[in-house]
Amino acid sequence: MRVLLSGGTGLIGRALCDQWRAQGHELIVWSRRPEQVPALCGEGVRGIARLAELGDVALDAVVNLAGAPIADRPWTRRRKALLWDSRIHLTEELVDWLGGLSQRPALLLSGSAVGWYGDGGEHPLTEDCAPVSNDFASQLCVAWEESAQRAESLGMRVVLVRTGLVLAGEGGFLARLLPSFRLGLGARLGAGRQWMPWIHLRDQVAVIDFLLQHPGASGPYNACAPQPVRNAEFTAALAGALKRPAFLAVPAAVLKVGLGELSGLLLGGQKALPQRLLEEGFVFGFEDLQTALADLLV
Repeated sequence: MRVLLSGGTGLIGRALCDQWRAQGHELIVWSRRPEQVPALCGEGVRGIARLAELGDVALDAVVNLAGAPIADRPWTRRRKALLWDSRIHLTEELVDWLGGLSQRPALLLSGSAVGWYGDGGEHPLTEDCAPVSNDFASQLCVAWEESAQRAESLGMRVVLVRTGLVLAGEGGFLARLLPSFRLGLGARLGAGRQWMPWIHLRDQVAVIDFLLQHPGASGPYNACAPQPVRNAEFTAALAGALKRPAFLAVPAAVLKVGLGELSGLLLGGQKALPQRLLEEGFVFGFEDLQTALADLLV
């Protein structure tokens, strides 16, 4: 298959490139730094700075994963604009370009996040559920998905991958936590009762590959392990895997003062469940957190 990726140099994109190169797919990565694509994504992967460079290209699928990290820094007005531009405006540009092709790909697989549901509290959240709350993260994901769904009017199938916290051996969410946890300074956030939907990087790649190959796939899919955990459980499990104590807690008030609106992303959560993936035959390699951490922290 010939596949165009945005976000191909990110954590998930690089892992996808490794797998799809091994499967013999032809890969094109749309990137702000196309000269770095072969080094990051593998020899033979083509990097482009502008979609116009491709001309009237024939593609089998487009995978749209681009987006600035959402939890790296407080949500100032400028940061919110960047988060919006890197997802919604980029996706709009992509769909507009697809509309100009004489032969359109069959599939647009576009990124999203379980934040689409907002802070779900204790509600079990499957793909049939509506958003529970209307916070910024939810607004961002709703608009992101709506931008991608415009491709349906072009005759394309659109798959929306609502990803949880991706756990990887290098980079991503765990990389930010490990230094403090290894020093025995791991801490739950607030009361620690908020749900944390998570997924092992290998399962995340497998989910996207499964949906790429699945001709009946369309609409939203929750990409998270079948066993979500609360923040307190996650904190204890990570500390236990590292054989370190974790008796500390960061008070909610401190997070709110220090991070402002972003604190809601850490103090809230989603009890998201991968109902559609399980119904359609996907098998997770890592269903429980302890097994995932043991694999990643060897």
